Amino acid sequence: MSTVGEGVRSGAPEVTDFIARVWKQRPGVAMRGLDLVVFDMAGTTVRDDGQVPTAFAAALAEYGVIAGPDIIRSVRGASKRDAIRTLLPAGANKDELAELAYASFRTHLARGYANTAQSVPGAADVFAWLRSRGIQVALNTGFDRDTAQMLLAALGWETGVVDAVVCGDEVPRGRPAPDMIFRCMEATGTASANRVANVGDTALDLQAGHRAGVRFNIGVLSGAHGRDVLVREPHTQLLPSVAGLPALLAGV
Repeated sequence: MSTVGEGVRSGAPEVTDFIARVWKQRPGVAMRGLDLVVFDMAGTTVRDDGQVPTAFAAALAEYGVIAGPDIIRSVRGASKRDAIRTLLPAGANKDELAELAYASFRTHLARGYANTAQSVPGAADVFAWLRSRGIQVALNTGFDRDTAQMLLAALGWETGVVDAVVCGDEVPRGRPAPDMIFRCMEATGTASANRVANVGDTALDLQAGHRAGVRFNIGVLSGAHGRDVLVREPHTQLLPSVAGLPALLAGV
């Protein structure tokens, strides 16, 4: 496994300047053999300033489960419904409680993101850079469709920004299964995983990309899991954030 690009600081002016130079110097670059880039949302392309773990903790506490940061971090990247069910204690009514707790999580998350949703610096520019070169962009997320749509609307990403959005409640299995990546491929007409890059901030993101057999399996250090966690997972590159992706791919 190779680890590159770790000297680039997320959102720094020199990153933006370097990407601009790459665009000007290599306007015809097509990243040969790459048709689709699949991005995670929270922590990868959408800033997570604690809204997600706070919503998890609050929802679980309502049902008698005190989940510390390490426990919550261990399920980041998974389907949020599945994560909550995993953290609830066993019992005859566990399924019912899981749905109630999940509804509470969605409420807390909506409050947390209300008027505060922001993209990771450079994310929208990266989407535009890829699409201008004929490479499609898909988002996949452990959020359900309603929550994802709330974030997309808040960010102005509802139309014309990405080519497909796949949510955790729309596939048979959540991460680390590769189902969401495969659904993104189906939605964009991408036939081979060898023509796909996967980008995410959690161990489960990278595990899903590995299981899908993607060409590039890129971890970013802008979200839930740091380098100490991601470096142990199957990956092709680690980057401080998605802002470094054009510089990386232009050199491939």
